[in-house]
Amino acid sequence: MTISQQIEEHLHAQPEPKRSDMQTLHSLISGILPEGKLWFEDGKNQEGKIVSNPSVGYGSQTLKYANGTTKEYFQIGISGNKSGISIYILGIADNTYLPRTYEHKIGKASVTGYCIRFKQLKDIDFVLLEEAIRYGIEVTSKN
Repeated sequence: MTISQQIEEHLHAQPEPKRSDMQTLHSLISGILPEGKLWFEDGKNQEGKIVSNPSVGYGSQTLKYANGTTKEYFQIGISGNKSGISIYILGIADNTYLPRTYEHKIGKASVTGYCIRFKQLKDIDFVLLEEAIRYGIEVTSKN
């Protein structure tokens, strides 16, 4: 099964309204990064044990770790969880930027240095979410 097929199967398996919200996000991010690499992580480790929620990733960047090692990874990720949806905006050097810029104006969401979590899209300002995603892509594309 291709990565695109895995993503479609994963999105389709979500309960409503999460399914529609995640498909909307998938369309948005795919439109922003039409040539971007797609990723699908099923949330299982090498032994097949579930260690995280499955996630869909978009784009590609090289993450640099404190010990000097590097790893190719996605720029933007979406993941459904029991309480809603998480948008991962990875690789932003300033881990105060997202909460400082969006926490008090994006709506009913929890905002950390790399993640925006919300129950449903209707609970947040979609324009601001798109702005945050575009910002993350812009700054991580320079890496």
